[in-house]
Amino acid sequence: MTSTTTDHQSPDRIATSQQQASSAVEREDLISSLGHARHFVRYPARDLDEDQVRLRTTASSFCLGDIIKHVTAMEQKWSDFMVHGKAAIAKGGRDFVDWTPEEFAEYAVLSQMQPEDTLAGLLAEHERVGAETDARIRKMDSLDTVRELPKAPWPMDAEWTVRRTVLHIVAESTQHAGHADIIREALDGAKSMG
Repeated sequence: MTSTTTDHQSPDRIATSQQQASSAVEREDLISSLGHARHFVRYPARDLDEDQVRLRTTASSFCLGDIIKHVTAMEQKWSDFMVHGKAAIAKGGRDFVDWTPEEFAEYAVLSQMQPEDTLAGLLAEHERVGAETDARIRKMDSLDTVRELPKAPWPMDAEWTVRRTVLHIVAESTQHAGHADIIREALDGAKSMG
């Protein structure tokens, strides 16, 4: 006579297991979307030298180096926000509405390629920040974790989930990837696609 063993799991345990699998898939989808957006932020700088990435080829105040630096700083701040909440992006613990014009100007400098910056250095930092964000997404207890946003002088929600924060990084990166593509096309006609 043979005996068989059947693994009987409770419905709650099955549901939890399915939610964990779904969450892991969603996290990897978000990370993949981030990777795609990051690629197209960097790609317009391909085959350019240090002088070319500093050229302002459009009416924009950004050059390609500025865009890479800006997107990197933006991702770092929002990645920190996912973990630490609004303290990570509020200057000195103060909401955006309380910043002075000088503080906004100081913050803007973080997005500008400085004389000591190199394209290789900007790209390496962009990759480092991206890897850190990806690791944080994988480690977060839940994408549903809610973080209070600093009050801002522009339209903004009161809070975001970690998921919404990741989507913001994707959206901002994608927007600036298009911006970078226009700057590159104005430089020498090269396009990221098409």
